Amino acid sequence: MFTLRQLESLTAIVDEGSFTAAADTLGVTQPALSHQIRSLERAIGIQVLERLPRSVRLTTAGRAFLPHARAALAAVDRGSRAARQAVELEAAELGVATVYSISLGVLPPVLRAWRQQHGSTQVRLFEHRHADNLRNAMLAGQADLAIGPVPVDWPGQVVPLGDEEFVIVLPFDDPDVGPDDTTVDMALLAHRNWVHFAPDNGLAALLDEVCARAGFQPRVAVRAEQTAAAPILAAAGLGPTLIPLNIIPLNFDGRLLRPDPPVRRTMSVYTRHGDEPVVGAFISTLVRTVDLIPNHLRAALRF
Repeated sequence: MFTLRQLESLTAIVDEGSFTAAADTLGVTQPALSHQIRSLERAIGIQVLERLPRSVRLTTAGRAFLPHARAALAAVDRGSRAARQAVELEAAELGVATVYSISLGVLPPVLRAWRQQHGSTQVRLFEHRHADNLRNAMLAGQADLAIGPVPVDWPGQVVPLGDEEFVIVLPFDDPDVGPDDTTVDMALLAHRNWVHFAPDNGLAALLDEVCARAGFQPRVAVRAEQTAAAPILAAAGLGPTLIPLNIIPLNFDGRLLRPDPPVRRTMSVYTRHGDEPVVGAFISTLVRTVDLIPNHLRAALRF
């Protein structure tokens, strides 16, 4: 049977890229580190690392084994923290993983409310471009809980939070909409060049899907790497974009319209370990304070 020290040695070598750097990080000698890896390989009965003249790389078996090694280490870390939390909640640390739109537009007031109640609890935030990346990171044990689109076949607790509304962003003087319009038919924008998103951003696939339902494929004017940049570029006249309403800031100078038909995405908080005290406390705060439709835009768009 392999040990946690062996798993730590493997992940350190992969993260640092060499035995030398990993030994420095772990504070051990290279012979001792090599011994840990040989013992690990004997325990599982297969080679996990290929030693090259100037570097090291994972074998096929090593690549398959690594996510499980990381998950095991994360589980042990969660266990030790849960034990401490059982004694004193305020001494806890909480890992929260989410998608960019939630970290930009939804989490700040939630974290403010959490801070007021549990000021000594440290929160570590992990942000992901795509809901699939978020789910995979949670399965690997990256964080204690995730906030994002409802995951498929999640093995643990899932708490729905409501629907995230999407809006079309245009300049105020855009010729395709009237001055009193609050909605826009997506098909009316088929001829436009769009402010799109980087391919690995989950909003890129969503925009393509929404446009396909309206009968067209969006032509790309520019692809935004940062989600928050898309509405700014659209308001500047580079092209329309489709963006979660909750990331629109106060005093935004662009035109916001609800797409017809509406575009919504159900959001949730999910975890494998909802019985941990700090996780349960954070979920309670989140459910109590979360607002997926900002108050400063609710009336203007007739939500």
